[in-house]
Amino acid sequence: MEEKQTSGLTVVAIGSIPLIMTLGNSMLIPILPKIKSELHLSQFQVSLVITVFSVTAAVFIPMLGYLADRFSRKVIIIPCLFLYGAGGILAGFASTTFSNAFFWVLLGRGLQGLGAAGTAPLAMALTGDLFKGSDESRVLGLVEASNGFGKVLSPILGALIALIAWYWVFFAFPAFCIAPIVLTWIFIKENAKQKDPPPFGKYVKGLVSVFKHEGRWLFTAYLAGAVCLFTLFGIMFYLSDVLEKTYQTDGVKKGLILAIPLLFMCTTSYITGSKIGQNQRLMKKMIIIGLGLITVSYGTLSFFSALIPFISILVISSIGTGFVLPCVNSFITGAVGKERRGFVTSLYGSVRFLGVAIGPPIFGRLMEWSKLGMFLTVSGLSFVVGLLVLTMIQVKKEDTTKKGRKDPKKLQPANAR
Repeated sequence: MEEKQTSGLTVVAIGSIPLIMTLGNSMLIPILPKIKSELHLSQFQVSLVITVFSVTAAVFIPMLGYLADRFSRKVIIIPCLFLYGAGGILAGFASTTFSNAFFWVLLGRGLQGLGAAGTAPLAMALTGDLFKGSDESRVLGLVEASNGFGKVLSPILGALIALIAWYWVFFAFPAFCIAPIVLTWIFIKENAKQKDPPPFGKYVKGLVSVFKHEGRWLFTAYLAGAVCLFTLFGIMFYLSDVLEKTYQTDGVKKGLILAIPLLFMCTTSYITGSKIGQNQRLMKKMIIIGLGLITVSYGTLSFFSALIPFISILVISSIGTGFVLPCVNSFITGAVGKERRGFVTSLYGSVRFLGVAIGPPIFGRLMEWSKLGMFLTVSGLSFVVGLLVLTMIQVKKEDTTKKGRKDPKKLQPANAR
């Protein structure tokens, strides 16, 4: 009983880590206009408050992934959470007391991005280390659901905290870090390393070998995850603009509307992760179905302008994203052994961050070009990625042991062997 309870608290600890990362950008979205007016910024300058965070995280994620493989996940995650909180404190004080406030805010956001680089991707690697089989898929689903839950809460939390003072949102970041730091420190118990980590040269050769033999399907999985995050943050940017300009909706009400499709994505991610187990044939099928739902949803959205039908169809896309992400997570964490898992999952995290970073600006350009063209372009992109998953990720038939149980060694993607 005690072991089961400890395992449950370990899951809670792992789930709290990506929740913090998600707050980094989404919580600031409702207050960007206020930051722009208070610090006397241009539209491009205020966009850097988001971009600096995402780009810094994308750049440093692979480096921290290597360090986590060489030492341990926990040794990297906890300092990164402290750094994430420290960046928030710097940005908060800079907003009201420093003469060159914008520079120091960007520096604080860069520190937060560096801290975020050691959170969600390493949480995925940690899950692969501590859980096996169906438990691993279930916890990865929880990690993705926690990520989605953070996206649901973030705009609402940001709007509520800004009612006190707009810069208080920065000070909220270190407060939210306290629980994950304590939970990770106490309840995550990593296995002691049995041998010294490989030297850097040998480590790199091993990674080159991994991508040489498995790169085709692995990069396809990366692309599927990145496209889902690209479309998700892009459409949230578009919907936020429409709500403000067309429906004169902002503040907490705007955050609640934006949370609707995100809530469906969060729920679907958790259910998908809890059901797929080790069945990689089912994972591939769910990825293809999910990308199909995204394709159909975006192909249909251009014909609807009324808010309720638009949100209803957008929910279909969110459900598709909830199908794709937990399955991609499971594929990637199982692609390599523990000694290189941190780097492979971290590189996936970089790709996801880049998807998030380019979503709003690309959607903004497409919005200026053509609403119909925007939706059809994104629909076509999702369709192409679905075809790549269909052709590039090959899974052999499941073998069973004499006892009728599935042999996990036979469940790897065929490309991985």
